[in-house]
Amino acid sequence: MRWKKGNFEGDSIKKLINVIFIVAGFLSLGIGLLGIILPVVPTTPLLLLASFCFMKGSKKFEAWFKGTKIYRKYLEQFVKNKTMTRKQKVILNLIADSMIAIGFFSVDNWIVRSILILTVIYKYYYFFTKIETRRAPR
Repeated sequence: MRWKKGNFEGDSIKKLINVIFIVAGFLSLGIGLLGIILPVVPTTPLLLLASFCFMKGSKKFEAWFKGTKIYRKYLEQFVKNKTMTRKQKVILNLIADSMIAIGFFSVDNWIVRSILILTVIYKYYYFFTKIETRRAPR
């Protein structure tokens, strides 16, 4: 059966996808909240992921999340002004670097390794030249 808008089967799939996004949003939010306490866990990227998931899953949860103190404290400035603190940039890049390093050391292909190295170089270039650095609030 083909998937058409208004089709019961299509509506069920859309609802399931929305539920998956909402669950992923709450998981990201929960782990991101742990990052406030544990310095090893990346708070900002996980909260950005939660925001994205809520946006895709439910307008109600998106509005709720954007009204929380956590959103205002950790994401609002980035979303509005595309700025981050130096600490946020460094932590985000180090975590991304560790993920890229896993790929780098698990692949024995010099072309893939070269692409990963270029990705890391571009990532640092982008973060430190294209995203404005703002002072951390005291």
